[in-house]
Amino acid sequence: MELDILTAISPIDGRYRSKAGALASYFSEYALIKYRVQVEIEYFITLCELPLPQLAGVDHGLFEAFRAIYRDFSEADAARVKEIESVTNHDVKAVEYFIKEQFDRIGGLEAYKEFIHFGLTSQDINNTSVPLSVKDALNEVYYPQLEELIAQLKTYADEWAAIPMLAKTHGQPASPTRLGKEIMVFVYRLERQLAVLKASPITAKFGGATGNFNAHHVAYPAYDWKAFGNKFVAEKLGLEREQYTTQISNYDNLGAIFDAMKRINKIKAGEVGSSAMPHKVNPIDFENAEGNLGVANAIFEHLSTKLPVSRLQRDLTDSTVLRNVGVPFGHTIIAIQSSLKGLRKLLLNEPAIYRDLDNCWSVVAEAIQTILRREAYPHPYEALKALTRTNQAITEDSIREFIDGLDVSEALKQELHAITPHNYTGM
Repeated sequence: MELDILTAISPIDGRYRSKAGALASYFSEYALIKYRVQVEIEYFITLCELPLPQLAGVDHGLFEAFRAIYRDFSEADAARVKEIESVTNHDVKAVEYFIKEQFDRIGGLEAYKEFIHFGLTSQDINNTSVPLSVKDALNEVYYPQLEELIAQLKTYADEWAAIPMLAKTHGQPASPTRLGKEIMVFVYRLERQLAVLKASPITAKFGGATGNFNAHHVAYPAYDWKAFGNKFVAEKLGLEREQYTTQISNYDNLGAIFDAMKRINKIKAGEVGSSAMPHKVNPIDFENAEGNLGVANAIFEHLSTKLPVSRLQRDLTDSTVLRNVGVPFGHTIIAIQSSLKGLRKLLLNEPAIYRDLDNCWSVVAEAIQTILRREAYPHPYEALKALTRTNQAITEDSIREFIDGLDVSEALKQELHAITPHNYTGM
C-alpha cells in the first residue's frame, strides 16, 4: 500500500498533514539524512581551514561546491543514501559513501576523501544533526506560530481591557475583574515561558568515539582538538558543544527544551476558550488543541526522562527515541493552529457577562468592608457577614439598604453607593 494521507498511520502525516507538513523539512528521514550530510560537509571544510597538512592542497574555492551537496540535497539524493545503506547496513556510513561519490563528481579530490568523517563516530554526526534540526524547527516553524498565538491573545487583551466580568474562586463568585486582564494572564505566562525556552542552550556532542578526541589526538597530537570542536560546533552549526560526554550526548539540555515546550503546552489557549470567559463559539477547535497537546506532552515527557539515561558509554535506545522528536512538535503545531482558529472565531457575549455581574451584588461586600475598616467602623467584617450569609439573595436594593443603615457620614455613604459589581474591578 502506497503511503499517502489516507494510508498514513500517524494523523500528523495523514489527516493533519496540511497543518504539520512544514516539519517534514526538519524531522523526516529525508531531513535527518540532509542534516547529516550538512554536518559532514562543514566538518570537512573546517578541517581544510585548520588546515591539516594533508588537506593543504584542497582548493578553498570549492567550498561552495561542497556546500551545494547539502543545500541542493534532493529526495533522489536521499534515496541514493538509503540505497547505499541497504549494502552498508549503517546509516551514517552510507552518508560518508554518498559524499565520496559527490566528491568524485566534482573531481580532483581523490587524495582527500578519507578525511570525510575523519576521527569521528556516528554519534558525532547524529548528536549534532538532531540538535541542529531542533534549532531550525524552533526558529523557523515553532517560534513564529507560537508568537502569532500570543499576538492574537494580546490583541484580545487590549480590545477587552475595559470589559468587567465576574471572577470565580473555588467555583464561587469572587471579586470582579476585567476580561482583558484575564486574557493578559495567559499572554504573560506564555511570554515568560517562551523566554525560558529561548534561553535554553541547544547543545551537541562532538568528541570522537568516547568523547575524548582519541583518534584526532593520536593522529595529530599538536592540535588543540577541544578548541577545534568548540569552534566548529559554534561557528558552523550555531550550537554549543558539550564539554564532557560519553560516546553520546548527555541530552540534559535537549530534555530541558522538551520540558520547556511541555510547560508552554500546559498553558493552553483552550483554557481561555473554556473557563475564563463566556462567549459564543463552538469549542471544537479548543478541544482539538487540548487533545493534541496531551499527546505532545506525553511524548515530550518520555523524551526528557529517557534520553539522559544510558548504559555505560551508550546503548541504542536513544537512537530510536530520537527519531520521534518530530512527533510532539507535530502535535504541538496542530494544537497551536487549532487554538488560533478557535480564538479567531470568538464572539464576546457581553450581555451574559453583564448579567453575571448584575446578579451578584454580594461581591461588593468586600469593597464596603475594606472602606469601613479604613474608617475604623466597629466590627465591619461581622456586619457584612450578617448581610451576606443569609438565605436571602443579595441585590442592589439590599446593599443600598444596608449602606443607608450605617452610622456613617453622608459623604461616606455616597462613596459606598458608588461601588457596583461593574466598577469594582481593581487596577
